[in-house]
Amino acid sequence: MRNIKANIIWFLIMAGGFVAIDALEFSGIVNTFVENAFVTVGINIILAMGLNLIIGFTGQFSLGHAGFMAIGAYATAIMTQNMDSPIGFWLSIAVGMMIAIIAAIIIGVPTLRLRGDYLAIATMGASEIIRVLINNLKITNGPAGMFNIPQYATWPVVYVVMCIVIIMIANFVHSRAGRAVMSVREDDIAAEAMGINTTKWKLAAFVFGAATAAVGGSLHASYIQTISPSEFGIMNSIAILIIVVLGGAGSMTGTVVAAVVLGIIDTVLQNFGTLRMVIYALALILLMVFKPGGLLGRWELSFKNVGLKAHGKKKKGAQAE
Repeated sequence: MRNIKANIIWFLIMAGGFVAIDALEFSGIVNTFVENAFVTVGINIILAMGLNLIIGFTGQFSLGHAGFMAIGAYATAIMTQNMDSPIGFWLSIAVGMMIAIIAAIIIGVPTLRLRGDYLAIATMGASEIIRVLINNLKITNGPAGMFNIPQYATWPVVYVVMCIVIIMIANFVHSRAGRAVMSVREDDIAAEAMGINTTKWKLAAFVFGAATAAVGGSLHASYIQTISPSEFGIMNSIAILIIVVLGGAGSMTGTVVAAVVLGIIDTVLQNFGTLRMVIYALALILLMVFKPGGLLGRWELSFKNVGLKAHGKKKKGAQAE
């Protein structure tokens, strides 16, 4: 019952956000440039939410998110060019998710037995294999990439999908499965001793995260309308990782806040030319120096018990999850 009430409140807030953005666009306050920033932030939230589920809630360090994003992007690019309709677009997202899930299972079964740096290297290698395959396939047009992709990912579509992803991951985290996943993060040996199949739940979170990455890739391809294999390298995975770490690994609220903050910083710095990346990097360094645990740590904004909640140990002024 508490989950249902919380979902209803979040739904109303998200609906209010949609109406507010639509009103700003109708009034002319939101122009094409700002709308592009909104869409980018929305896609980044979808991608970072999935990665946070793997890193923040399961405790597995993955650098393979860009590979799954590429799968979704190319599935949408190929299918919508051959089936140019909204049905083709939504079908391409479903197909991209299925391919990403299969790839995640193939990659996850052998690699998720590894830990820490070893797992990061293994997932990074797997992501690179996906990129190289895309780079050498005729159906993907090789290194030249794909152009003139039909645009079905408008800002309302991205916003609605983002809200669905957030609600799905939030419900997963607060379910019995989510508690099992977090027990693996805290101490996988103790969790296994209590009868929890740690490999199963690591794989479940990894597959869930891969599916959301494919969704983000599909939206990216449809909105940008041009993609190439070079967009899905290790730096893309690191960019998503920065959002997760900056917001606080294990905090969904932090992921949203970090994506918005970085989106604002990136938009403001557009006028600084070549100095943009230097200032952007300095801003990140300062944020991490003063907030090493991320902007919100593991804190969550919750409407189950009005206020902020933390996963793990109790902290002053808050109630532990």
